[in-house]
Amino acid sequence: MTRIRGALLIGGTSSDAGKSLVVAGLCRALSRRGISVAPFKAQNMSNNSAVTLDGGEIGRAQALQAAACGLEPDTRFNPVLLKPGSDRRSQVVVRGRAVGDVGAQDYQTWRTRLATLVADELSALRAEFDVVICEGAGSIAEINLRAGDLANLGLARRAALPVLVVADIDRGGALAGLFGTTAILDPDDQALVAGYVINKFRGDPAILAPGLDMLRERTGRETLGVIPFSPHVWIDAEDSLASPVGRRVGAPAVHDGAPRLSVAAIRLPRVSNSTDVEALACEPHVDVHWVDDPAVVAAADLAVLPGTRATVDDLSWLRERGLDRALAGRAAQGRPVLGICGGFQMLARHIDDDVESAAGAVDGLGLLDVRITFHRDKTLRRFLGEADGIPVRGYEIHHGQVTGSGERPWLHEDLTGPEGARRGAVYGTHCHGLLESGEFRRAFLSEVAAAAGRTGFAPAPDLEVAAVREAQLDLLADLMEGNLDMSAVQRLLVAGAPALPGVLSCLSWNPST
Repeated sequence: MTRIRGALLIGGTSSDAGKSLVVAGLCRALSRRGISVAPFKAQNMSNNSAVTLDGGEIGRAQALQAAACGLEPDTRFNPVLLKPGSDRRSQVVVRGRAVGDVGAQDYQTWRTRLATLVADELSALRAEFDVVICEGAGSIAEINLRAGDLANLGLARRAALPVLVVADIDRGGALAGLFGTTAILDPDDQALVAGYVINKFRGDPAILAPGLDMLRERTGRETLGVIPFSPHVWIDAEDSLASPVGRRVGAPAVHDGAPRLSVAAIRLPRVSNSTDVEALACEPHVDVHWVDDPAVVAAADLAVLPGTRATVDDLSWLRERGLDRALAGRAAQGRPVLGICGGFQMLARHIDDDVESAAGAVDGLGLLDVRITFHRDKTLRRFLGEADGIPVRGYEIHHGQVTGSGERPWLHEDLTGPEGARRGAVYGTHCHGLLESGEFRRAFLSEVAAAAGRTGFAPAPDLEVAAVREAQLDLLADLMEGNLDMSAVQRLLVAGAPALPGVLSCLSWNPST
């Protein structure tokens, strides 16, 4: 086979168009063909992150894409990560390390030096790997941000990358979105748009075909793939749009008459590492939903308070909605509550935060006799320990530290000692990813079922989340292989963007009249 070398950018008409999963599927498909491939997202905005081997952090989607390539997470795959703490300010993570908090206007001054850093990282990856599949950010048509763009057409122009644009047909207006996205770009940017991909199509592709023909006539560009909707693609969803209130997490439920557990995952405004609950959703008899209704939280077999990038602010939101009373009622009745990272911090009796919110001393929910103090230095590490003799592994990403506890520790690590806290059926930990440890998850769910009175419930005896993730990646690769013109993709990688006309020049009418 001829050796393939090159790179391309997967852009989108919007956020959550499917860029991350298309990149993951392409990475796995190319890797299965014996091509050494790496993912790259120059700048990501997400509160879902993963810890790298060297103690840095990158976007969760890039960690999944690395797994698709058979690689460990690496800070080079996502050199700039923005973690929103409010609508106006984000923490900036550069090469895996937090370097400060900035507003949108302040960030403009960072972009010149970050552009050089991003270009260097991409060049290094291209020298090391045969292929680099880059992911854009949001929409490539945000022309108000074009001047300082790091991840979309700014990157494509600097590195001469052909661009495939993805549209989510579930949202409606996909054909107009693809046309308008291309047409609004300046001619030099348009020249890099090499083709289109339709994502999440349902039904007969023949019905869509006339629209694709007209799109080609109007733009001069082919649609290289129509990816069908699959309800079985769900794990490691990064974008917050993928976890709205009311949505069931996971594949369609299995209804076989066996006893089931219900899990209410509270959808905090600044939820982070929401992927933690996906490990529970892998269980065939566990139903996980994102919720914000106190009655639903009170009724569920297990309530989960996930991580957040704004512990104190989201704690106020929790109280405004009456969710604090629902959680307190559960604790008083001995019904299970699990707090992870920021959720654990909310369960504490007292919080001192002069770092994240600058709120100072704040009362927590008081469901655990723990004191939390926020430090400017962020803890970023992988965790390897045990819980009551059962091995567990996970990772930590947090500024808040336990500075006092009157509770029994929940976990223990040989190097650092006790971690987390437990009082009755209230559990708290700073560790993400614990529920991916099969033996630990099964023991935890058995405790939850006993407390909830779910007689007869049994977790799957041999389910491993890592195997589910691998199956998801193979499914994504199969979707790409079966529905995307992989030969055309490989030609783009080798030859770059073909010479294509400007979009408006393809039209017989004059838009200025």
